[in-house]
Amino acid sequence: MELGLVGLGKMGGNMRERIRRAGHTVIGYDRNPDLSDVPSLEALVDRLEGPRVVWVMVPAGAATQATIDELAGLLSPGDVVVDGGNSRWTDDERHAVELGIKGIGFVDCGVSGGVWGLENGYALMYGGSEENVAKVQPVFDALKPEGEYGAVHAGKVGAGHFAKMVHNGIEYAMMQAYAEGWELLEKVDSVTDVREVFRSWQEGTVIRSWLLDLAVNALDDDEHLEKIRGYAQDSGEGRWTVEAAIDNAVPLPAITASLFARFASRQDDSPQMKMIAALRNQFGGHAVESN
Repeated sequence: MELGLVGLGKMGGNMRERIRRAGHTVIGYDRNPDLSDVPSLEALVDRLEGPRVVWVMVPAGAATQATIDELAGLLSPGDVVVDGGNSRWTDDERHAVELGIKGIGFVDCGVSGGVWGLENGYALMYGGSEENVAKVQPVFDALKPEGEYGAVHAGKVGAGHFAKMVHNGIEYAMMQAYAEGWELLEKVDSVTDVREVFRSWQEGTVIRSWLLDLAVNALDDDEHLEKIRGYAQDSGEGRWTVEAAIDNAVPLPAITASLFARFASRQDDSPQMKMIAALRNQFGGHAVESN
């Protein structure tokens, strides 16, 4: 099939390549002309045959809203817009209504995989009607990891981004647990090789995971994380997860505490946040602040 892809940064550029490797045609647009296949959104839409599918991979909020507003004036009834960024699920509901007035379908898709997705595939969580999801299905199949799992039609519009939000909230808590354990091991005199303790956990233990593998990668690069400042950003989804928990009266003590720990990192050079920052760099290519 043909796909229009808007936003060719760290994620979008690799997604374009993976979809092309699966045999599909991808026409990409980015504000950076060195990355773009076409000079404008209008040119992208003109290159696609109907019914069109346009996948948006730009920052959540104003950038996504502006892109969807422009597409609403360019696309035709029966076309579909996919928001694959990290938008809030409540924005999805509004976008579906705005596009639906013009007969344009909408699918929201949470995408996980970071800088490793090109080779390993992307975990996908998508929401929307069966009809609109079916129009995008060949692209979902191209992006997902090999095997039976890795993609899910999570429910109606908003469900994909809500599921991805909860995924990221869990990720916050898991990273925090590894970081706390690492700091405690580093603190005591009796443990003389913390990096190898972490490496030993990669086989046969109940806490082995891809995040643990990435922690070992980070420690191989910088054994005591001395090059990294103990400061970690939050992308917003941790906050949204806690807000949703409050709205639904669901207790999330671990996820909430891990979010607050990141706030604490902005007050001090936190040893735990060195590990959080290192892990975010390993799986997502997120920038770290150097000492």
